Amino acid sequence: METAAMPRSPCCSLPSARVLPSRLPLLPRPAPAALSAPAARPVVARCAAAAGHGGEGEMPIEKRFPPFPAVMDINQIRDILPHRFPFLLVDRVIDYKPGEYAVGIKNVTINDNFFPGHFPERPIMPGVLMVEAMAQVGGLVMLQPEVGGSRENFFFAGIDKVRFRKPVIAGDTLIMRMTLIKLQKRFGIAKMEGKAYVGGDLVCEGEFLMATGSE
Repeated sequence: METAAMPRSPCCSLPSARVLPSRLPLLPRPAPAALSAPAARPVVARCAAAAGHGGEGEMPIEKRFPPFPAVMDINQIRDILPHRFPFLLVDRVIDYKPGEYAVGIKNVTINDNFFPGHFPERPIMPGVLMVEAMAQVGGLVMLQPEVGGSRENFFFAGIDKVRFRKPVIAGDTLIMRMTLIKLQKRFGIAKMEGKAYVGGDLVCEGEFLMATGSE
């Protein structure tokens, strides 16, 4: 008995194979994009270049700043003040008017003996030593014939209205001006105004009371 052929359902029929061309057409390649020049890196100018070092006709920076004048050198200061190492905190007097004022400097260096402890990781000059240095400049005014002070009987008697404006660090030059405001010569008492600067910036100020007696 012959089996009747079953009609195929359309859902079960296999799709006819696609006839691929023997050679695919070559598509044109896009032209490579033009390489742009790399962005220029920011150039960090050296400090010397920023300061104009090497410019034609310019004076090198190390020759631009004149030294501080020496109205009193360290030997003359030692002849007046009784302080000695490590507590002599005035290196030079750069201006002075007898009986009125004195301007002294203190070169703050990392070799100062207070920096190992104040502070090991951030060397800052202690405020009390800034005040002491200013008082010593005041002593240079007081211990003069015009005022009648005595080296053997000279004391820093008090301070008032002291303000510390900015820290003083190793490498700074502390410039201190002490001005005589009031003098009671009979009692050996003097009131002075003090201001200290670094690079033109006020770092410390206050009023000082000095006591000295005649010889």
